[in-house]
Amino acid sequence: MKLSKIVIGTISAIAILAAGGYWYVFILGAPQLDPPQQQTNTGLKFQLETFNSQAMGKIRQYGVILPPSYEKNSRQRYPVIFLLHGGHDNARAYVDKYAILDILHKLYQSGKLPPSIVITPDGNDNRGSSPLYDPEYYDGPNGKVGTLIGSELVQLVKSRYRTLEAPQFWAMGGISSGGWGAFNIGLRYLKNFNILFSHSGYFTDDSGSQNSPQQIVQQLSATDRKQLRVYLDAGKNDTDLLASTQTFHQTLNKLGIQNVFYAFPGGHGLSGPDIGWNYFHKHLKDSLTYVGEQLKKEMGR
Repeated sequence: MKLSKIVIGTISAIAILAAGGYWYVFILGAPQLDPPQQQTNTGLKFQLETFNSQAMGKIRQYGVILPPSYEKNSRQRYPVIFLLHGGHDNARAYVDKYAILDILHKLYQSGKLPPSIVITPDGNDNRGSSPLYDPEYYDGPNGKVGTLIGSELVQLVKSRYRTLEAPQFWAMGGISSGGWGAFNIGLRYLKNFNILFSHSGYFTDDSGSQNSPQQIVQQLSATDRKQLRVYLDAGKNDTDLLASTQTFHQTLNKLGIQNVFYAFPGGHGLSGPDIGWNYFHKHLKDSLTYVGEQLKKEMGR
């Protein structure tokens, strides 16, 4: 009897902790217990901007981080990097959670990434931001997010900033559902983006094969396959996402598409040097270094 009570009590305690964990992660949006440390003297500035989106029929936001030398030489043009957020996030996520200013500062100083115009779109659809569902990074019943990011925002950025025009100087990537979004949108707009990357993202979607990069990539022409450059990673703790990423990597190999794939310790979660915001902070350095390598190759031609 006592043993049964102990077992029942233990199960009840676990259930309470699980319920509390669910609330913490999914309702509060999982504030990181040990977030990445952010420097305050990077010299970089994040600016939140708005524009009237015809695709979405409303005012939308995006964040922009201009390179350090942007104001010094009015004739210089720059590569562009779009960073897509995951669920329960917005245009500020990369600055507020993943310390992107610190990452860019170090990569610029080391020469691993050429100075670039970094754009952080608000990728939420008309349902808004919620921890209960991922953003719909496609044109669907909740808004034309695919057109918003893949076409409309591209043209806006070209009109507002001194960008390099060719798609080999444009990259797009994301974390978690933003990784899926980067490929679901990017593979449709290879005339705008040639470099794509994902951190613990997925490559099939419940909305159907029309929004699954695993299927879309196989329909690309030989010319498009040759132009595409891909970086992939996934946390070993994220077993489903790791499996999806690895399968996509294998598909890219079969198609002869240039890509790299890494399985790193950690993944989604609340605390730890390789967990949650720390995972994405650490490996954004890797993906942006890869982006830098591709950009420097093109600039050297």
